[in-house]
Amino acid sequence: MLVEHSGLPRREAEYLLLALIDRDRAWYFAHADEPVSESDEVRFRAWVEDHKQGTPIAYLLGRREFWSLDLRVSPAVLIPRPDTELLVDWALTLANEHHCRSVLDLGTGSGAIALALATELPECDITAVDSSARALDVARSNGKRLGLGNVSFHDSDWFSALGESQWPLIVSNPPYIRADDPHLRRGDLPAEPVSALVGGADGLECVRAIITGAPAHLMSGGWLLLEHGWDQGEEVRNLLDEAGFNGTVSRRDLAGHERVTGGQLP
Repeated sequence: MLVEHSGLPRREAEYLLLALIDRDRAWYFAHADEPVSESDEVRFRAWVEDHKQGTPIAYLLGRREFWSLDLRVSPAVLIPRPDTELLVDWALTLANEHHCRSVLDLGTGSGAIALALATELPECDITAVDSSARALDVARSNGKRLGLGNVSFHDSDWFSALGESQWPLIVSNPPYIRADDPHLRRGDLPAEPVSALVGGADGLECVRAIITGAPAHLMSGGWLLLEHGWDQGEEVRNLLDEAGFNGTVSRRDLAGHERVTGGQLP
């Protein structure tokens, strides 16, 4: 009855309740009529009200799964999304094909991309940077909790604090939403950090900065991979072409939209 009377869509309410009492759906189907403790009911109702007021479920729970990793998240970081796993998958393919010994992740946020790569590439040194101290605190705590010793986190506004260091592969999920995009007022986005979402008037301000700075930090033949909006693939390919990258190509998500674009430095 607690779920049915929550005022939330049933799946959302069930997800919150099961996370609260640390049970899975199989248990719920067998024990749906069992009452919860008074303290759990109070906390569940508080979560429901917070969610109705716009707090994303991931922030209520303080975690989100990404690449089968249980990541801690907070309002200081973007909530990891399944679409970004396309970027991780492509990066892993390139890292293995080219025997990369190091990878740079720009704008790491919760550390989702860097930690997924560190998990799959234990012999590879992963460098992850972000300009937000609060985001880096979250990312470092995730790395420590997962026990991954091959990833390091650094405070840097894109390439600003990286000196002359170079990598064979650079990846990024930068802010790419247009400043006037109505989606910023929908779903979880109003609660997420604007700095991790908005990429200027046309959404490509951060993408341009990364593409401009990347050649100085890529080894010869190195690759740059960028996640972007569903309708930005052609523009990102053009920017990479103009910057002198070869073989620029986009990969599509499960919905058929161009979601990640990459190119190789000559």
